[in-house]
Amino acid sequence: MRRWLPRTLAARLSLIFLLSLVLAHGLSFGLQTFERYNSARTLMLSNFERDIATAVAILERLPATERPAWLARLERPNYRYQLDDGQPGTPMLNASESVSVRTILATLGPAYHISFQTIADSRPHYQAHLQLNDGQPLTIDVRPSIMPISPWLPVLLVAQLLLLVLCTWLAVRTALAPLTRLARAVDNLDLKRPAAPLDESGPSEVAYAAVAFNSMQARIAAYVKERVQLLAAISHDLQTPITRMKLRVEFMDDSADKDKLSNDLSEMQHLVKEGVAYARSTEPSSEPPLRLQLEPFLQSLVFDYADMGKNVQLLASADAVLHTRPQALRRLLTNLIDNALKFAGAAELNVSQNANGLWLLQVLDRGPGIPEQELADVLKPFYRLESSRNRDTGGTGLGLAIAVQLAASLGSGLRLRNREGGGLCAEFELLY
Repeated sequence: MRRWLPRTLAARLSLIFLLSLVLAHGLSFGLQTFERYNSARTLMLSNFERDIATAVAILERLPATERPAWLARLERPNYRYQLDDGQPGTPMLNASESVSVRTILATLGPAYHISFQTIADSRPHYQAHLQLNDGQPLTIDVRPSIMPISPWLPVLLVAQLLLLVLCTWLAVRTALAPLTRLARAVDNLDLKRPAAPLDESGPSEVAYAAVAFNSMQARIAAYVKERVQLLAAISHDLQTPITRMKLRVEFMDDSADKDKLSNDLSEMQHLVKEGVAYARSTEPSSEPPLRLQLEPFLQSLVFDYADMGKNVQLLASADAVLHTRPQALRRLLTNLIDNALKFAGAAELNVSQNANGLWLLQVLDRGPGIPEQELADVLKPFYRLESSRNRDTGGTGLGLAIAVQLAASLGSGLRLRNREGGGLCAEFELLY
């Protein structure tokens, strides 16, 4: 049964409401029509009975010469009288099954011998044959018809169905609007760019859900902020004792232990700096967006690396003007280029426009790459590969995590993929 149900809640509620209302309306309409049909049929048969009895009585009392003049007066839309043997037909079998036949038999049967014949016609047609008291034949020609339906009734039915559809749509939309707003607020939940709280007005259930969501959003933001502040505080406070320890190591006699201890302290200091940088990258950015010419910006970045003797090349550029945060973009590209230089010794920067019309920036290298099953894991904080990117390289596991946070602050998402022929491609889109 689930396979036949619509996938959306709005469609399911609409289907349930429409089916129930249409069935209830159809049942009510059917019962009303049936009752109206029975009432009209009873009234019609009663009139038919009185009219036949009256017409035969009048014809009995009139002289034979005056009877033809009265036939037109006694004629009705569904039956009329003939002073002859009528049309040839076939004897009616089970004559008592017809309601009008039973009415004729009940009205005239005790006084007259009546025979019925069915006449071949495009609609129901039969004749009742009897003889008046003076021996003159009388034929009652009957064409039964179905009770006519008022022409406005189908129009009214269609109008009622349209009203049901409209009311169902309004009811479902009103009921699901708060749920839609809540789902949209959950999708747009971003601790770096706090959104306006949900409107807490409306029915009690809607207001309660909005209050619960606003409270949850505030608690999550406070919890994340506390964790980030804790990480930043620990990383910052560790710099002072590490610096003192490095100074003390400088006064030690030269030895293998001194070199090892100095290397460990340098690694610790680097890890602390990366921790502070990661904590800052998770906080909301206070840098205002500015208009930026992309090509001069990328060229200046490449020239800076060239001045340091680093092999960084700009493969393609574009004369585009963007509205973005230059410092965050520079930090993001620097992290990705440094990562490529560390593991491949060279980096390439490429710019292109994707199918959506957005500018796509790619940082390419020909390093060892990353196993496919770990492409998503390396973007997590403190995740390190033990094979191609091991601890000997000095990595802390925070470089790509910081890049992810910076890309998110620019309204984009960082993606990694392995290149054909070896190497890694880190790419993200720039919004206008």
